[in-house]
Amino acid sequence: MGSNAYRSSHNPPTKELLDACDSLGMLVMDENRLLNSSPQYMQDLEWLIKRDRSRASVFMWCIGNEEGWVQGNSTGKLIAQSLLAKQRELDPTRLSTYAADLGNQFIGINEVIPVRSFNYRQFAVADYHRDHPGQPIIGTEMGSTVTTRGQYDKDSIKGYVPDQDITAPWWASTAETWWKLAAPNDFWLGGFVWTGLDYRGEPTPFTWPNINSHFGIMDMCGFPKNIYYYYQSWWTDKDVLHISPHWNQTGKEGQPVDVWVNSNADDVELFLNGKSLGKKDMPRNGHLNWEVNYAPGTLEAIAFKKGRKLQAKIETTGKPVEVVISPYKTTMLADGKDATVINISVLDREGREVPDANFLIRFSVKGDGKIIGVGNGDPSSHEPDKYNDTLAQRHLFNGKCQVILQSGFTASMIHFEATADSLWTGATDIMTIHPSPVTDESIKQYLPVIPFIKTPVDKMLGADISFYPNWKQGNEIL
Repeated sequence: MGSNAYRSSHNPPTKELLDACDSLGMLVMDENRLLNSSPQYMQDLEWLIKRDRSRASVFMWCIGNEEGWVQGNSTGKLIAQSLLAKQRELDPTRLSTYAADLGNQFIGINEVIPVRSFNYRQFAVADYHRDHPGQPIIGTEMGSTVTTRGQYDKDSIKGYVPDQDITAPWWASTAETWWKLAAPNDFWLGGFVWTGLDYRGEPTPFTWPNINSHFGIMDMCGFPKNIYYYYQSWWTDKDVLHISPHWNQTGKEGQPVDVWVNSNADDVELFLNGKSLGKKDMPRNGHLNWEVNYAPGTLEAIAFKKGRKLQAKIETTGKPVEVVISPYKTTMLADGKDATVINISVLDREGREVPDANFLIRFSVKGDGKIIGVGNGDPSSHEPDKYNDTLAQRHLFNGKCQVILQSGFTASMIHFEATADSLWTGATDIMTIHPSPVTDESIKQYLPVIPFIKTPVDKMLGADISFYPNWKQGNEIL
């Protein structure tokens, strides 16, 4: 998508997440759990900084988030000063911020915080910068745009909102609103979007039986919503040309459909069944719209970007005939912990993905492996998510669902199948292999680089070696 930074709101990140960010080159805003200067919370902050201060990915600390009762007064200022003093003592190389849902207000924590953060209130940023030009500014919580993947009408009964950049709560904004303010102004360091993925709880703007948020750029499974392609258009140098909604609009023949094109091309021309609907220039940090009277067939976009031709199309599909499996990886470690994500979709006879299919898909595993989770991104689904079995099931939601498969301890071939009534079965094989053993020779390669450090072997290697016969947990070398 083009994101280059991660805010660990509102708590310290896991070690595994930091490992991933270090590996990917993602920056991390490392966040304290609570704005509190009592001994317990000062101890927590010290633990956090000592644990993470050697991480290449961590570029800034955040001492707290939206403490509404104290952030704008002297109490909050005193607490912040205590936390900041401890942070500078433990790590003088980085700055801190505080995530404030305040507009152009300086009194309180903002008086002492090195970097001013904005949670929403994006229209107050320019005024604050005018009044305090020497204080860096970053958006710690932007967006909160609500969308439901693959839905194009609001449904208050099922708890769905349209999958376009048009709906936001009173405190929030559309993606385009905040980014058009941030992108051209250098006094914005950038902004973090609430949120990357949907999550359990906060089903704004609905309540039960809607059970998870709609804030994500992606759904609970990581399937992109249309807003994903807005950010990708302006956060990457990739060639982006994305048309929405899907073109299976049965029952709307002759009715106007609001067609969106997200792209970073210079201009785009839209065609329905070969007939031009007009060419438009792409506004910087924006998108394009056409009102198209629906007719089944092919909706095609032709764009030019610096003289290069880009093409994209969506088509009215036929009925599904086949289940398709897309595994993230087909090799796992036989350590009882490794896992792979498997995405499921269905195709019609011409090999086109059917975007509105909602079949029940049944999963089965043969071999030393098990299904530990399923999902589909439906924010109102009450189907079980967790499994610990070789059999499971989940409905497609707007053409997609997902399975997480975990390895056992035996090096073998795991056979996975996905079936649905009246459809061809999808299947794949996952190979599991034993981890490479830790031997005397493999240990020796590390000795020259630690001449004066007495280190437990397992910590030096970053691995649990307790199950290897040659080395006991805690065995020490010099």
